[in-house]
Amino acid sequence: MTPIKTITKMRLEKTAENLRNNNMDAYVVKDSSEAVELVKSLITEGETISCGGSESLKESGIMDLMKSGKYNFLDRSLGKTREEVEEIYRQTYFCDTYFSSSNAVTENGELYNVDGNSNRVSAICYGPKSVIMICGYNKLVKNIDEAILRVKTVCAPANCVRLNSETYCAAKGECKSLVQGGDMPSGCKSEDRVCCNYMVSAQQRQKGRIKVILVEEQLGY
Repeated sequence: MTPIKTITKMRLEKTAENLRNNNMDAYVVKDSSEAVELVKSLITEGETISCGGSESLKESGIMDLMKSGKYNFLDRSLGKTREEVEEIYRQTYFCDTYFSSSNAVTENGELYNVDGNSNRVSAICYGPKSVIMICGYNKLVKNIDEAILRVKTVCAPANCVRLNSETYCAAKGECKSLVQGGDMPSGCKSEDRVCCNYMVSAQQRQKGRIKVILVEEQLGY
């Protein structure tokens, strides 16, 4: 193991311990294949599952597992109209397991997520019986301040480019608030804005409902 990989694993293990201290289950795995095998052990064939939009789920192979036919997958991509997509969003609140990644994971054991539609952050907060988060080491930050900066300089710009959104960050590569000197919720006024609701998951009342799989690979953005 290289020195960088050794240090990265140490930080991930520290983060996992602090997530557990906040009543979340946490695991550290070396790669995506281990993550997929772990997920198989955490869910049951035939159960109802769903997910938020996530490049991490695609890159890790978790999305392929979800679409394998072994589970009742509430797949929003099958919605042909906005109304059908919204209905799938609502059904998701009653699913057995909800999959997502996190925009950032702090070494203090907190999850930081920002959404536009907010179906993802709301499902993380409440509804699905279980939430499984797949997070590459690139999501790791020291604290909430670093998490906020990560969203404004990495997550939001990259997602807006992916979605062909007409936002300041898609055009300039960073949030407008960084230029104008705004606080956490500051930003552009575009109708395509993806930064509408901000959520920190700290200590949880329901122990183990949220399960965080930290992967020693770069996944998503």
